[in-house]
Amino acid sequence: PVVYCYKYNQHVHNNSSKSSISKIISNTKKLLDFCCIFIDKFWCMKYNVMKQNKIKRYKTLQNKEKIMRNMKFVKRIGVVALAACMVLSCVGCGSSSNKGAAEGTTEVAAEGGQTKISVAAAASLQATFDDELIPLFEKENPGVTVEGTYASSGDLQQQIESGLDADVFFSAATSNMDTLVDENLVDKDTVVDLLKNDVVLITPKDSKLGIKGFKDITKADTIAIGDPESVPAGKYAKEILTNLGVYDEVEKKASLGASVTEVLSWVAEGSADAGIVYATDAQTENTNGDDKEVEIVATAEDSMMQTPVIYPVGTVSSSAHKDEAKAFEDFLQTDEAKAILEKAGFTINE
Repeated sequence: PVVYCYKYNQHVHNNSSKSSISKIISNTKKLLDFCCIFIDKFWCMKYNVMKQNKIKRYKTLQNKEKIMRNMKFVKRIGVVALAACMVLSCVGCGSSSNKGAAEGTTEVAAEGGQTKISVAAAASLQATFDDELIPLFEKENPGVTVEGTYASSGDLQQQIESGLDADVFFSAATSNMDTLVDENLVDKDTVVDLLKNDVVLITPKDSKLGIKGFKDITKADTIAIGDPESVPAGKYAKEILTNLGVYDEVEKKASLGASVTEVLSWVAEGSADAGIVYATDAQTENTNGDDKEVEIVATAEDSMMQTPVIYPVGTVSSSAHKDEAKAFEDFLQTDEAKAILEKAGFTINE
């Protein structure tokens, strides 16, 4: 807390800044969480060591419970102490602000008066967000800046579960969103199933292997798909190929990408003979101006998958900027934003 107060005083010279104080409180909460986790680990380690050494007085259930009670007690002490530090720091910051006002100086927020929100979005949304949607939103909302974090939806889910500082989550699969809602990490009443996408089979533009459909993918020597454990496009690919009865053969030749964009890159560069990605990614690759292109040889039919490709968006429960997060979600549902998404190859989910 003292460090955050010091940083605050470096930038604040007049009235108290709600955004800066909010940041102090948010960061101090993270510190409290970290300390609680550390205390948990310390006492659990202590118990395990004592158990391994077979110290008699710690082997009984009664003494295990005593350790757990001690753990909770120390956690309470740590939380109270750190909370007190936070209060004192904020008071110190307030005093500094009043001093700045007395000297007649003007307060400038650390980020120039801007509120910054972080959007954790599926990798397949990156080009559309960075090139068009985020600049347009910032133009229409001059007091807000948006920072995009892009990865596979599974990786983003795990990062949010681990405390990623995000305000909005835009997933390429309902399963990842549903998990976070069930864990109370995303506000259920903010979730909107906004987009649909198609899953396509692609090859390098100059491929001579005669791959014309998903069953033909076995003609390829090297096949790229997303990791089914964490990449929604990989899960869809596995589902399609399993239903067609060729997944076991494909698995032997498969390279698993950490995201759909990585799979796309491998095929475009010729490192893989075939790959399965979203239609929007293939379209982006063929219109980005470089000399690497892919050919869409087949689009998955609905009968090939039990799970539709739906992109839900929602507000992260821990967000300190829920009004701005809602404004961004509302913006994505405007006719102007929908037109941009449709131009990128998405279908609006009505």
